[in-house]
This record gives sequence, structure tokens and C-alpha cells, in this order.
Amino acid sequence: MTTADPLKQGRKAFSRRAWTAACTELSAADRQLPLGPADLERLAVAAYLVGRDDESADAWARAYRAYADEGDVDRAALCGFHLGMGFMNQGETARAGGWFARAERLLDESGLDCIARGYLLVPDALRSLMAGEAATAYDRFSRLTEMADRFGDPDAMALARLGKGQALIALGKTGDGLALLDEVMVAITASEVSPVNVGIAYCAAILACQEVFDQRRAQEWTAALTRWCEAQPDLVPYRGQCLVHRAEIMQLHGEWSDALDEAVRACERLGRRPAAGMAFYAVGELHRLRGALGEAEDAYRQAGQHGREPQPGLVLLRLVQGRLDDAKAMMRRVLGEARDRVSRARLLPAYVELALAGGDAVAARAAANELSQIATEFGAPLLHAAAARANGHVLLTEADPTAALAELRTAWQTWHEIDAPYEAARTRVLIGLACRRLGDLDSAEMEFDAARWMFQQLGAGPDLAGVESLLRPAPPGAAGGLTAREVEVLRLVAAGKTNRSIAGDLFLSDKTVARHLANIFGKLGVSTRSAATAWAYEHDVVQPHT
Repeated sequence: MTTADPLKQGRKAFSRRAWTAACTELSAADRQLPLGPADLERLAVAAYLVGRDDESADAWARAYRAYADEGDVDRAALCGFHLGMGFMNQGETARAGGWFARAERLLDESGLDCIARGYLLVPDALRSLMAGEAATAYDRFSRLTEMADRFGDPDAMALARLGKGQALIALGKTGDGLALLDEVMVAITASEVSPVNVGIAYCAAILACQEVFDQRRAQEWTAALTRWCEAQPDLVPYRGQCLVHRAEIMQLHGEWSDALDEAVRACERLGRRPAAGMAFYAVGELHRLRGALGEAEDAYRQAGQHGREPQPGLVLLRLVQGRLDDAKAMMRRVLGEARDRVSRARLLPAYVELALAGGDAVAARAAANELSQIATEFGAPLLHAAAARANGHVLLTEADPTAALAELRTAWQTWHEIDAPYEAARTRVLIGLACRRLGDLDSAEMEFDAARWMFQQLGAGPDLAGVESLLRPAPPGAAGGLTAREVEVLRLVAAGKTNRSIAGDLFLSDKTVARHLANIFGKLGVSTRSAATAWAYEHDVVQPHT
């Protein structure tokens, strides 16, 4: 129920950031007597922040017309800018472009030099950034910086620094870019920036950190975004993104149940917004890791429907499902489309696993080398750990367990330091395989046991089944009941040979080798080449290196 003076109460609610109350009271005041342009701006902001996008757009449009009628061209153009940005965030590019053009025409007709001209540089700068034209984007954001300084506009300065930071990161100047983002965070914590732009800055800065694998900053700023959202319980637009970021960090740190809850809530809150694709992808990842493959499939598809490429998760799902050819085709496409280092770095660890599962050690080696090079360029611990594990995995296939062990221990140490228990446990499985090949069976068993315990704690079903197959007692019978030909095939698999190479060595067809391998897996109770290789070393089908 509204008060006798809803306008006064609406302004008070707005000043204390009680957005639902502000929206309700200002709307009531508007019904009594049409609001003036300043109060229409307040209504537009409050409605946006509680998720009432249509009401917000209507208020911005009315404020635009009211300011234009009063001859306040600067404020009118700023309303047009905010209206266009709202439509852009909803994916309505035609309506967004129409309002940007309308605001620019108003300014051109007036000839006024004002801060609104600077704000209207933002849409083109963002389009340049998304098109990979980072230098052009940087120039446009630099022009905004100059205008923000000249007109003393803290919001414009925050957007300019944010954009320049993103552009510098895209240009490979990661340190300089992150330094600018740090400046934006200082302005935010000093309450110099308006609520709409605070949310934009937090989300954009966190995404930028994730793109350069700066997990420490991403975690720190996600915690700050969470506190900011919690201080405004009725906030809608940024709370969804906040939940996604929290879910991703919880997943890394092994809090999978809580992460899934947060990701599902984000899907519900974001609705039709483009960021919902991030939320559905996070849900898909958690379902895949826990072995809920049908649910993972559905979540990945919904991520794709919201514009988020569901990779590399969907490729890894196909690998778990045994659909190797489908996984290969999918990976060829996405890796072929990935031109920048960040995109490739996100895909290459999965590509190494896929290549090794398909027996293509040469491709796996090339991918591991590329990943190592990117990790060196970025210097991010998370990337270094992924590269070291990939390289160790390939070295195992190349029959160099000593070198593999050194890489894998480096990877495990880094995963442990950044508190990534799932990744650390996966690495311990590979460490166990390296120990087995070196003849240290007691250490191998301890590594497998440690990994199994962690997979049990996490609920990582597929990984738990894999490590338990390594700990399972050998089947009865000489050499596990394998035929002489199957023993020959297994020895070549343990030597890192591909199916095609084995076929050449034994004068068999590829199809016959695949059939032998399927029989071997069935008799030994394993599902991967790595597990079969480990069994071969443990049971003296091949001799460990000394």
C-alpha cells in the first residue's frame, strides 16, 4: 500500500536503494500526476534493477521526450543512450540502434558539446571489441576518457576505464588491462558510480579476469559483487550473473551441491537474458561431472539456445558416452573456429583427452605443446596446472613415466594450492599410473585410493568408476584371459600406439584392431586405454621402465 505522498517516499526509497519500494511509490505518484523527467529517470533505474524491463524502457522514453521538450539536449541524449543499452542487453539490436541514432541526431542538430556524446561512443566501442577490433575499441574508449575528465563524470570514467582495460587484455597487454580494472573497482568501492554501472562493471571485470585465468581476482571481485547484491535484496539483473560466478568458483573448490543450487537459481533469475546461457552451461558442467548425463545434455542444449557455445563440456560428455566420433567432429569444428589464445586455451585440455582416447598421441602432443606456450604467455597458475597435467598425460602415452611424473607432481601441487580438489584428484590418478609403470605399485595404490576418496566426497560418478577399475583385482586366468593376439595388441597399446599404427604392425585392419581392443576392455573390466595400459604393467604383460 502506498502512502499519501508517494513521490516523496519514492525518492527516499531510491536514495536508500530500496528498489522495489522506489518503483512502487514512483509508479503510484506517476498515476496521480505525471512525473517530471528527473523522477522518470529514477523510475527507469528502479524498474530496471527489479527486473521490470518494459516499465523501465517506457520511463526512459518518456524522460527522453520530456528533456527534449525542455531543451535539455544532454539529459535527453543520455536517456536515449540508457534506453539503447537496455535493448542491447536484451539482444534487441535493431531497437537499440534506433535509440542510439535518435540520440546522436538530437546532439548533431543542437551542435552541443556534452558528455552524452562520450557515452554514445560506448556502443560502437563494444561492437569493435566483440568483433575482435581491440585497437579500435581502445581508441574509442580513450576518447570517452578524455570527455569524462573534461566534464567530470565519474560514471563515464568508470565505463571508459573498464572498456580500455578489456581492450588492453584483448591486445595481449594483460597487466596494464588488469591495472585499469583495479582502478574501476576502487571507484566502485568509493561509491562514485551509479548502481546500474556498478553492476555492469563488476560483471565485466569478473568475466575479463576469467578470460585471462586470473582466478584470484575473479574470486575476490565475485565476493565483492555478492556483498553488493546482498545489500540490495530485490536486485534482479546482476544477481543472476553473481550466482553464476559464485557457482563457477564453488565448482572449482569442490562445493558441487551448493554450486548446482546457485547455478539453477541463476537460470531462474536470468530468464530470457543472454547471460542465462552461462548459467545453463554451469548446470551442465556440474551434472556431467556427477554422472547425470541426461540432465547435462539438456542443460548444454539450453545453454546453446541462449547463445553460449556449450564447449568443451559437450565434447567431454560425448567422450563419457562413448561417442568418440561425434566428439571428434565437434572438437574439430570448435577448435577450428577458435582463433584467439583464450578460446583455444579453454579447449585444448579437452582436446588432449580426446586425442589420447582416440589413440592419436601426435595430435595430443601438439595440443599439449600449444597449451604450454599459452600458459607461459599468460603466467596464470590455473593454466600452468592444466598444461602440466596435459603434458604429463601425453608423456605417459609416450612411455616416459619419469618425465610424466615430474610434470604431474607440478600440476598436482598447483591444483592443491589454488584449492581445486577435483582437478587435483584427476591428476593423482595419472600420478598413480606413472608410479605403476615405474614399478612402484604401493605408491600407485595410495594415489588411486586418495583420488577415489575425493571422487566419493565430490560425487564424481564417472571418475569414481574409472579409478575403481584401476583398483579392481585382476580377472582370473593367464594374462586376464586374453588371447595371444589380444596380448600383442595390449602391449602395443601400452607402448602408446594408435589403432592405425597397431594395424600396420600386426598386418590387421583398423576394424579388427578396434574389435580386439573392445574384447580386451571387456575382459579386463576397464573402459580406457590408460586403464588397460596400467593393468598391463601391473600384470607383467609389459615390463616397467627402469
